Amino acid sequence: MYLLISVLIIVVCIFMVLIVLVQNSKGGGLASNFAGSNQIMGVRKTADFLEKATWTLAVSLLALSLLASLTMPKGKIEASRSAMEKNINEAQDPNALPNFPNANQPNQATPDSTK
Repeated sequence: MYLLISVLIIVVCIFMVLIVLVQNSKGGGLASNFAGSNQIMGVRKTADFLEKATWTLAVSLLALSLLASLTMPKGKIEASRSAMEKNINEAQDPNALPNFPNANQPNQATPDSTK
């Protein structure tokens, strides 16, 4: 179900990009090509259709996004969270690591160096 909704979101996004690219903010775009008076759809009707299509696609994108968040598979997320928590719990304490000798301390390895 999640995969189907994801594909529908991608299709809606592609259509939305195409519809927005066809529109022109100055009133031109695809609507200016239908300027003839004997057309079934005039300039104004084409602009209205493109605006309604944009709003419809935007609302459907919102609805599909919300539906996708509800149908997202949660089993894989829980498994990865458990693996991360396991790694955190099994990590060594950095304070428990052995200390390296300091270069400023005298060498204690040779016994009886005063002879």
